[in-house]
Formats: sequence, C-alpha cells, structure tokens
Amino acid sequence: MGRLRAKTDYESLRNERILENKARLASLGLQKTISELRSITSSAKSTKNHARKYTKVYYSSTPLRRSNRLKGKSEPTLKGSIDRFEDSDDGEYDSGKRAGLRVRNGLVSRPSPEALARRCTSRGRGSLWDPVYGICCHFCRQKKLCGEEDCNRCGNLDINQPCLGKTDCSVCHSSTGVFCRACLKVRYGEDIDDVRTNKQWMCPHCVEEKGLKPFWICNSSICLKKRNMAPTGITIFKAREMGYESAAHLLMDELRRADKERL
Repeated sequence: MGRLRAKTDYESLRNERILENKARLASLGLQKTISELRSITSSAKSTKNHARKYTKVYYSSTPLRRSNRLKGKSEPTLKGSIDRFEDSDDGEYDSGKRAGLRVRNGLVSRPSPEALARRCTSRGRGSLWDPVYGICCHFCRQKKLCGEEDCNRCGNLDINQPCLGKTDCSVCHSSTGVFCRACLKVRYGEDIDDVRTNKQWMCPHCVEEKGLKPFWICNSSICLKKRNMAPTGITIFKAREMGYESAAHLLMDELRRADKERL
C-alpha cells in the first residue's frame, strides 16, 4: 500500500506540473508559435517531396533534332544499294577540303565535277574524302579518293575497279595490307609504282609473319598500341637525318639494338 500511495502522489505532482507548464506557455503565447512553426515545416517538406517526384521520360516521343537544311523535308535514309545516285552541285565538305558522297532525300549524290577536278592535286594521300569509293589506308586511316590520273575507280567512280593509289597484299588481301602512296613511302620506304608491278608484293604484316626481315614490324599506331608500344608520330625527319630509308627501318634498328642490350 505504501508503494501505491507513493506512486499516486508522484503522478498527481507530475500532472500538476504539466498543467502549470501549459498555463505558462499559454500566457507567453508560445503554443501558437510552435503550431505555426510545425505548419511551416510540414508545407516545406511537402513542396520538397513534390519537386523530387520521379517522372519517366519517353525518349521515343521526343522530337528528333533536325538541321536547318533538313527542316520541312522528309528524313533521308541511306539505301542499301550504291547504284542510285543524284548529280549534286554541293557535294563538298569543309569549304572544299572534303568532298564525297552525301545523302539527299534518301539518295546518294555524287561528288561535284569541281571536286573531282581537284582529285589529282595530291598524289600522296589524296585530297577528296569519299565514304563509298575511297579505300581506307591502314596507317593514316583516311578514306580518300586517290590522286592517280589513270585510276578508273577514283576517276570514273567505278566501284568494280581496283584503286591504283592503294596497295593490295598478295598474301592476306586484307585491310591491314592497304596503304596509300605517302604512308607507304614515308613509313615503310616503298614506292607504290614498284608495288603495282610486283604481283607478289607482301604487306608489312605478312613480311613479319613469315620472318623475312628480323625485327620488322608495322609501325601504325594501331599495331604499336597492340604491342604496348607508344606510337612513333612524325619520325621521318629523324630517320632521314640519321640516314634511314623510312620510319620502319629506324624502328627496326632500335628494336635490334634493344634486343642486343637485353642479351
């Protein structure tokens, strides 16, 4: 009974103190301030949650980006065949620096006659970029029309003819054996005129695979990176100053010396 009475006395004192605190807060006006603050914080939380509401975006329904040239016209699509052409007077890129086939109204347009007239201004790597008739060089990776005057493929746009300005390996007949005149001379010390007369010509990859030249490798950036080697960049000037025929001959000699030092 003593414990129950002590508990009842404590609760009565506690309730009296609570009533006194409420009366004091009411006299000070703090209860109204607390309720106002709670309403402000609750409204802020609801606004924040509404701003973060996830909205799924359907990208297929968004309008496609269109250039000013194609506004008001149907979207052109490249046909699967390459025998449908339109003559075009604006088949040039970058103010004449690049010229080639373009897509217009679903058809592929030919390079302009003015662009083709400039084709033979550069016999090295060619001066006209063309995605259909141009053949990509393994080293410079430029898909250009060659500058050879008697090339029927690049001059007459006959895709069934070989390109006289690009090499073709007699062994692999692959893209790694395709080089333009400039890259073949500067990087490997060979002349494309001699390559055309030599029906047994082999590309640097096949020469390395057959072991015809020790320490001879392809020095294109693609092949060097596969070997975890840094690309040589413009080394023809250094090679010629040191008396080497090409960048490949300089690299071959450096690899030979490095192999001797390891031994």
